[in-house]
Amino acid sequence: MKDISYRIYEIQDKEAVIDLWRKCQIIVPWNDPEKDILRKLSIKDDLFILAEKKKRIIGSAMGGYDGHRGYIYYLAVLPEFQEKGVGSNILKIIEKKLLNIGCPKINLFVRNTNLSVKAFYKKNMYKVQKSQIYGKRLIEDN
Repeated sequence: MKDISYRIYEIQDKEAVIDLWRKCQIIVPWNDPEKDILRKLSIKDDLFILAEKKKRIIGSAMGGYDGHRGYIYYLAVLPEFQEKGVGSNILKIIEKKLLNIGCPKINLFVRNTNLSVKAFYKKNMYKVQKSQIYGKRLIEDN
């Protein structure tokens, strides 16, 4: 798609990114998006990628790497820009960055309430793993 650029998140993007996540309905009550952004920024990597068109943020994803696996969170694209390659481009950028630092595999998490994205991930060569995810909250956001 024309006129779309991709870049690293900057601190002044916070409100626009949170607004994007709200519009894409990926914010849940138990995660405070502002705290999640601050936590991500404390890592000081370049794996928080934004897509923008005419200075309007239209997509985002947070990548991470723990030395064993890469992760992708908060992948969101405004509905009017979905199915136009924006999400796939964001994934490719993060995948390349992770590969460049030696990451052998990426895991990403899809909520059971968001299974409509399965075709998107399949198209981008992601496969359902034979694993279950367990979680434990150490810090309550709300």
